[in-house]
Amino acid sequence: MSIELKVPEIGESITEVEIGGWLKKTGEPVKKDEPIVTLESEKATVELPSPGAGTIGKVLKQKGDIAKVGETIAYLEENSVQPSKAAESTDQSTPGTSPPSSPRSEGESQGEVTPKDRDQGKTDGVEKKHEAKPAEKLKSEPKPESAEIKAEQDLASPRLNQIKPSQEKTRSERLREESHPATEPAPSERRAPARQELAHSPASQASNRPEEVVPMSKLRRTVAERLVEAQRNAALLTTFNEIDMSSVVGLRKEHGEAFQKKYNVKLGFMSFFVKAAIDGLKQFPGINAEIRGTDVVYHNYFDIGVAIGGGKGLVVPVLRNAERMSFAEIEMAIGDFGRRAQDNKLKPDELQGGTFTISNGGVYGSLLSTPIVNPPQSGVLGLHGIQERPVAREGQVVIRSMMYVALTYDHRLVDGREAVTFLRRVKDTIENPARMLIEV
Repeated sequence: MSIELKVPEIGESITEVEIGGWLKKTGEPVKKDEPIVTLESEKATVELPSPGAGTIGKVLKQKGDIAKVGETIAYLEENSVQPSKAAESTDQSTPGTSPPSSPRSEGESQGEVTPKDRDQGKTDGVEKKHEAKPAEKLKSEPKPESAEIKAEQDLASPRLNQIKPSQEKTRSERLREESHPATEPAPSERRAPARQELAHSPASQASNRPEEVVPMSKLRRTVAERLVEAQRNAALLTTFNEIDMSSVVGLRKEHGEAFQKKYNVKLGFMSFFVKAAIDGLKQFPGINAEIRGTDVVYHNYFDIGVAIGGGKGLVVPVLRNAERMSFAEIEMAIGDFGRRAQDNKLKPDELQGGTFTISNGGVYGSLLSTPIVNPPQSGVLGLHGIQERPVAREGQVVIRSMMYVALTYDHRLVDGREAVTFLRRVKDTIENPARMLIEV
C-alpha cells in the first residue's frame, strides 16, 4: 500500500517550500516518525517525519525543487518486501530438469562432415568451399619481408656491433633525417609557441581558478529580500556608545558557578541586555512600535528577537513576553534556540513576530558594526566584543572591560533624541545592574 508524502502546513503565510535534501533514498527502509526529507521555507527549515514504517517509493520532487503546501512529493510503500534472489531462481528453474542444450551445440552435431562429403565439397546438400588448413596456408603463401622490417630487426638485434661502421653511419643518418626533417623547426623552437599559447589560453586560466555555483536557499533569499527592503523602505540611522562591562563581568564571576548549579545553564551576557533593553523600551515605546501604512502600532508587550547563527544562516527566534522571564529562563531559552538552530529544528512559529531585536556579533569577534533593522520592527541593538581598554575614571587612567554597542532605528518613527537616550539608558543599566532589581 502506498502512502502519499505531502508538504504539511509549516506556518502562517507560508504557501510553498523548497526541498532541502532527502535524508532517505529510494528503496531505503524507514521507521515511523523517522525524518525523511528537509523542507526549507522562507522562515525556517523543518524535517518531514515518516507517517508509518515501510520503504521510500517513487520520489516526485528532488533537492532544490519547489513544492506547494499539500502537494505530494513522494510515496511511502508500507510493508514492502523485496523478493530474494534465491526465490527468483527457484521460480525460474524446476528441480530435476536439465538445462536445454544451446542451439550452437545442436548445429554443430547436425553439421558434422564426413570424409566423403568433404571430397564432394558438400554437407547435407549445402555447397561449401574447400578451405585449406592453417598449416597449409602458411606453407603455400610466400613470407614477405621488406627492407624496413629487416632494418628494424637489425637495430633490435644484439649483434648490432657486428655491422660495419659505414652501414651503421648510413642507417643512423637515415633515421635522423626521417625523425627530424630539414623543413621542421628545432624542438625548442617548436615547443615555445605552444607554451606561450597555453599560458594565454582562457581554458588554462579557468582550470587554475575553479568556481562552484550553488543555488541560494529559500531562507537565504528571503533574508536578503527583507534586508534590502528594510534599507529601501525605511529611513535607517545608527547611533553608537560604549559600555563598561566590569560590573557585569564581576557578577558573573561571583555568582556564575552557583547559577549554573541551580539552573544547569551558564549565566551569560545576553540576559542582562534583554533586561536592559526592556527597561529602555518601556521608557521609549516608539522603538518597540511599527508602522502599518499610515498608522503607528505600539506594542504593549515585549517579544525580543535574538539573532543566532544556525546551520542554514542567521535566524532570529523570539522570546515571547520577555518582560515576564527571569534571568534563568532567558538563558535557558536562548541556549535551547542555539542548539536547535544548529540542527535546523526551530519551528516557524518561533521565528515569527518580534517587536525588537538584539544581535550579538561579539561572539564572532566583531568590534563594531551597524546592524540592519528587521522589518516591520523599528529598532535593533547590536552588541560587540569585550576588550580591555584604558579609560579615564575620576581623573585617572584605568583598564576596563569595554564594549561598543550600536542602535539602528527607523528615523520615520524614532527621533534621534529618543534613540540616543534609549542607548544611554541601556548603558547605565548594564553599568549599574542593581537598577534592574529596584526598577529606577
